[in-house]
Amino acid sequence: MNALKIGATGMLAQQSNVDVLSNNIANINTTAFKRQRASFKDLLYQNDRTPGAATSAANTLAPSGVQYGLGVSVGSTHRNFQQGAVVRTDSALDISIQGRGFFNIQLPNGDTAYTRDGAFQVNENGDMVTSQGYLLDPAINIPPEAIDLNISSDGVVTATVNDNSVNLGQITTNMFINEGGLEAIGDNLYRETEASGAAANVIAGENGSGALLQKHLEGSNVDAIESITDLITAQRAYELNSQIITTADEMMAAANQMR
Repeated sequence: MNALKIGATGMLAQQSNVDVLSNNIANINTTAFKRQRASFKDLLYQNDRTPGAATSAANTLAPSGVQYGLGVSVGSTHRNFQQGAVVRTDSALDISIQGRGFFNIQLPNGDTAYTRDGAFQVNENGDMVTSQGYLLDPAINIPPEAIDLNISSDGVVTATVNDNSVNLGQITTNMFINEGGLEAIGDNLYRETEASGAAANVIAGENGSGALLQKHLEGSNVDAIESITDLITAQRAYELNSQIITTADEMMAAANQMR
């Protein structure tokens, strides 16, 4: 009887589903967080008779086979990069990307990461950095005497320094052919992979990339009601799979008690 193993695979799959949904809900207030969805695939089949097998010497064929499925597993955890709600913060260094695109971040080890979290700050040298202190690339240095900082929709950063308007640089964005192929590494950062394709550096608002909006941040795209509903559904599916194991165990017990 394969029902015990099949029920176990179902419970493991739904457990993974609950893990994904729990992480979504936990990050409901995380800046620019993108929710994930678990997708499932059926496992290999046990074939007692394949479809189209010969059923007689006259070459008659079976219109259908006899196949027994062996359970389910998680096929992927796809990340949805739909735009989250934009919230005004009034902080001059907060930037939201209105559409596709990622900010380019330089990690301490020299590697490159990407993020949509535009909650930037200034470090001890006046450079724009993430909340973890990672440098924005290309680097933007803001002099201590700068006032009236302005970031245009195409990323040009200007400020008034000693009564003069000064161009401090331009923030560019990066796009990927397959955003779902990016690897999440924590701290609201993603890493390029072969599945995502190479990063294409573009001017914000051009070539399909989103324009920048200063003094705003993108919120999480997690829908609370939808997530709770999915969580309840996953819980019920887990219980049903546990019932499979209970039923199979009772059937085996009944068989063992036959005289």
